[in-house]
Amino acid sequence: MRKLSWNVRRVRLRKRLMIFGALCALFPLASSIALPARPVPATTSKPIDELVRLVRQDCGSCHGLTLKGGLGKPLLPENLAGRDADTLAQIILDGIPGTPMPPWRGILAENDALWIARKLKEGFPDAAP
Repeated sequence: MRKLSWNVRRVRLRKRLMIFGALCALFPLASSIALPARPVPATTSKPIDELVRLVRQDCGSCHGLTLKGGLGKPLLPENLAGRDADTLAQIILDGIPGTPMPPWRGILAENDALWIARKLKEGFPDAAP
């Protein structure tokens, strides 16, 4: 199997991200369906400062260090307004197949992902409180 150059892989990735963005715009998630909200986790499995660092560095490597977007979509409250925290937590845990968004289930517990999703919707902190 021939290895593709970085430029070819970058162009293909960019096309996939554009297609994914278009599909998201055409078929928004069913955010209008009323589902019972999961209770707010009392604690997280990892220390909060570790979760903040993970989001700022690991997620920030694709979504931008300020979460304003980069290779991945922006993760600011105004960009996530149409999605509920449970859906975002599932995306964090399971990734999005066929896209560069990886699953984090092996690294994050469900309550960690839900905490991150809720904080992203509120406006993610620059540093741990």
